[in-house]
Amino acid sequence: MERILIIEDEREIAELERDYLEMNGFAVDIEADGAAGLKKALDAEYDLLLLDLMLPGTSGFEICKKVRKEKEIPILMITAKTDDIDKVRGLGLGADDYIVKPFSPNELVARVKAHLARYKRLVKKEDTEKDIRVRGLHIDRTSRRVFVNGEEKTLTAKEYDLLVFMALHPNRVFSKDDLFERIWGFDALGDNTTVTVHVRRIREKIEDDPSKPKFIDTIWGVGYRFLL
Repeated sequence: MERILIIEDEREIAELERDYLEMNGFAVDIEADGAAGLKKALDAEYDLLLLDLMLPGTSGFEICKKVRKEKEIPILMITAKTDDIDKVRGLGLGADDYIVKPFSPNELVARVKAHLARYKRLVKKEDTEKDIRVRGLHIDRTSRRVFVNGEEKTLTAKEYDLLVFMALHPNRVFSKDDLFERIWGFDALGDNTTVTVHVRRIREKIEDDPSKPKFIDTIWGVGYRFLL
């Protein structure tokens, strides 16, 4: 049974979320305090985190940032704010999606199921499911070859590594600094402008129209995300 942690200080909302998720076969825990929720998220094993933004103790943004450094599980942020800056900030810290209050419980369940299915397919099973196929893009991870609509594209080692990393974490926004650290490492020479150059080169090779990318999207002021 898949386990979900809800960190939400509004009791009625938390219990509503729990009831609908349990009716759909999930095991659910609730924490109302941000600091306690963060500790549980880091110490216990969960398959998905439902995270309110405005929490006592530790904010949802801070929880998201710290959990993402340790775990790859899907994080869905629940917010009463409609400001796009807050949404983008949450995505930039590693959240996979956001839902604005008030929301339909059925929509919540549908989003949870979709993110869990995507996580299983592209992350948990990455060792057995070698190939990545998205809208005509085929990445053969066994041979490190890339094809677009059947035509092979030649990528450098770092271009390939960057593309695969983003494709394995679809719809998540990564900053340039984060991508540079993950692909080039702490001790590498250079800076995050290297990421910009590599993204441009990847787009030139895999996009039909690099100025209107359908695979690697730019989130202005934040970074990039791979579109599933």
